[in-house]
Amino acid sequence: MIRRLLLVNGPNLNLLGTREPDIYGTATLADVEEIARRAAAAHGFDVRAVQSNHEGALLDAIHEAREDCAGIVINPGGLSHTSVVLRDALSGVALPVAEVHISDVRAREAFRHHSYVTDVALVHVVGEGVQGYATAVDRLIAVITGQADG
Repeated sequence: MIRRLLLVNGPNLNLLGTREPDIYGTATLADVEEIARRAAAAHGFDVRAVQSNHEGALLDAIHEAREDCAGIVINPGGLSHTSVVLRDALSGVALPVAEVHISDVRAREAFRHHSYVTDVALVHVVGEGVQGYATAVDRLIAVITGQADG
């Protein structure tokens, strides 16, 4: 069994720690990646992390995950609400997906209430702050290892 997850962070998440700290907190992208790595390591998994402000780079990383990852944890950022091609890439690789959002997108602007990723994700973690990444990793690994249903 492959014991690696792909962690995908979309546009603007490189600004974590400085961008709207009242919404996203003060943890950095490096902190988020470390949270995910620690959660995965507790289950004997490792994490390959990618962040880009360019949709195509994210699509390429998702496609490459077919070769050496057991699942994908993704915070698509604003692409959640706009990108059919991101949704199609996730669907197309046929890996289990966990969607995570730091803030509670359902309590924010109306345009944030819909995510194209939701219907292809087995795990959804919304509004838990950066600790939601650990929750998403734990739940996704439980699905991958057969300890939980998706």
